[in-house]
Amino acid sequence: MGHEVRVLGPCDGAPPDTFVTPLGDSLPTAANGSVAPLAPDPSAALRTIRVLKDEEFDVLHLHEPLTPGPTFTSLVMQMAPIVATFHAAGESASYKYLNAPLKAFASAIAHRVAVSKDAVLLAERYLGGEYEILPNGVEIERFESTVITPRTRRSIFFCGRHEPRKGLEVLLKAHATLPDDVELWIASDGPETERLQREWAGDSRIQWLGRITDAEKADRLRGTSVFCAPSLGGESFGVVLIEAMAARTPIVASSLDGYMNVATDMVDAVLVTPGDVEALEFGLRRVLDDPTLAGRLVAAGASRATEFSMHSLAVRYEQIYRRILDESRAEAARTVPGRFARWWKTLMRLRALASNTIRRMLVK
Repeated sequence: MGHEVRVLGPCDGAPPDTFVTPLGDSLPTAANGSVAPLAPDPSAALRTIRVLKDEEFDVLHLHEPLTPGPTFTSLVMQMAPIVATFHAAGESASYKYLNAPLKAFASAIAHRVAVSKDAVLLAERYLGGEYEILPNGVEIERFESTVITPRTRRSIFFCGRHEPRKGLEVLLKAHATLPDDVELWIASDGPETERLQREWAGDSRIQWLGRITDAEKADRLRGTSVFCAPSLGGESFGVVLIEAMAARTPIVASSLDGYMNVATDMVDAVLVTPGDVEALEFGLRRVLDDPTLAGRLVAAGASRATEFSMHSLAVRYEQIYRRILDESRAEAARTVPGRFARWWKTLMRLRALASNTIRRMLVK
């Protein structure tokens, strides 16, 4: 689309691409029942400030802007107009217990985006403001064009971190009762991997794939009989469901609000009660044994996936970037030079926050 883009963030090892600027190693941090790779250390903050100063970006797009690390540093410094995308859903301890200061910092955001209704509910409850819902995007062409590796047996594909909230153990129990010709492909790893491998070591139908490349993931999605997402909770949006739809693969998934932002039961997926082994087994059998149902799900899913194309998402974000950039320039022309205005706003916000904190301490 003719724009120069840089991606800033923590990076373990060499940058994955030339447009990525690493800001230091990540620190695995528990969040939302999972583990997020964050970089909250002072050295990462200093690198972030240095890059922001050197690059002089026209617009900053921050994902989870209030998360400790480069995004929060960028929000505090406010060295360009800011677009922020909120992903988290459910509950947030930091939003709850640090509400006043976080709400103050969030006031620097020029345009707020959330990936789902659930993400909007969380952000609105604690931060206020208005939010535009823009779902996560998927490069659907990558999954549509994948050449399928021929396979002779029926299979179920699971791809996700091996942790309780992903429901892998529920899937393993459901798979144990399925016919002998149904394989189970399990990608990735996690804190439960070793235990689950020990408990199901006797089932030769299970393939523990470990971490796989994006290319193999696309190949597996295209080649499997069913993609299964048995999560128990903590999902604000189902990107992996869109990928399976784009790969023209039938889906059996948990009936979570986050997944229902993407899929509709018996239209483009079979949705079952989270944590219910019998319900999951029944849903898998329905899709495996009914080619007509599977074909109907695939057709509807392929159509649904086009609504989440990365190109469509990029077009909308470009419109947002242009608008907030125009507004920022107009404001700068009316008042003082733009960069000084942004620094002045940051200084006043920090001053107000410090004053409020001192006042509360004196009252106590």
